[in-house]
Amino acid sequence: MKLLAIETSTPGSSVAVVDKRTTLAAASRIDRTGHAGFLVPAIDFCFDQVGWNPQDLDGVVVDIGPGLYTGIRVGLATAQGLAAAFGIPIIPVSSVDAIAFEARTGHRLIWAVVDVRRGEVAVARYRPVPGGVVREAPTELLEPEELKAALQSTTEESLIVGDVAALPEGFLRGMHHTKAAKPRYPYAVALAEIGAGKYERNEYPAPDEVRPLYLREPDVTINWEKIRKEGPWGSV
Repeated sequence: MKLLAIETSTPGSSVAVVDKRTTLAAASRIDRTGHAGFLVPAIDFCFDQVGWNPQDLDGVVVDIGPGLYTGIRVGLATAQGLAAAFGIPIIPVSSVDAIAFEARTGHRLIWAVVDVRRGEVAVARYRPVPGGVVREAPTELLEPEELKAALQSTTEESLIVGDVAALPEGFLRGMHHTKAAKPRYPYAVALAEIGAGKYERNEYPAPDEVRPLYLREPDVTINWEKIRKEGPWGSV
């Protein structure tokens, strides 16, 4: 099972190549606007490290958001191009799922947060279980004060992970049962681990049914037919 994982929904872009759940190569860069310039060279770098070609892949795992519109489009367009060119499945994974998965150790309720700008964050709540996490509610857009109210409404010990830097200074003041982890972005290695399980269980849609998870209307629409024909590796 040879998978490529693509993470470009946040400023923390990364890619990883995985074989039988073992990470063979990875590359990452933090840049809010440089997703397009990073992605294809990073994929080529990882392929070179392990001696793979795109046609060796069994599937491609991609972060579909929520997150930065441009980053999501870049990652999904690349995944669509690979799927169309080589007849492989796309395994979609949410950014909040990947963030929560990386924080799965411990007993605290996990609140995964992604900055989506315009004064809002995307939030999903998870409970750690052996081997992973279980989402307890749908991902939703909240203003910081709404998130604070949600945290205050539970008596359980909680952990905020993800774009904690997007929250106002002093956000946790007075909330003694809640802690925040250091800022972190979803990582392609975590995406690959989640995606590998979905691949083994055949839990993925047809490539042309994969859609971005914006949570609100994007600034532009995507011409998926053009992407499939002209996207990266689309003419191979």
